[in-house]
Amino acid sequence: MTDERRGSAEGVDSVLVALADPTRRQLLDLLAAQGEVTATTLAARLPVSRQAVVKHLAVLDAAGLVSGRRVGREVRYAVRPAALDTTARWMATLAADWDRRLENIKRAAEAPERDSP
Repeated sequence: MTDERRGSAEGVDSVLVALADPTRRQLLDLLAAQGEVTATTLAARLPVSRQAVVKHLAVLDAAGLVSGRRVGREVRYAVRPAALDTTARWMATLAADWDRRLENIKRAAEAPERDSP
């Protein structure tokens, strides 16, 4: 595996791990709907503490799904779609590969039917 593919695979892995948690998915939904907001604002919308939100945001940030920028004393978080785009492309490629394999199986299964008198 090339370094580029390995890096891409690791990126997809970290995105999938980050998205496995329902609270993190909820955070992404809130950020997508509200734009750039603070952890305090996000915590007000969820049944978890602000500290828990910050920890979840750190996982999302490490996966490249969100970024935080300091504005005065606050850190405002926003969605970064590039990691999701990369993961979506990987999933589309995987789906196309499975579709191709299933089509080959279908052709092989139907071949004896076409060849019989």
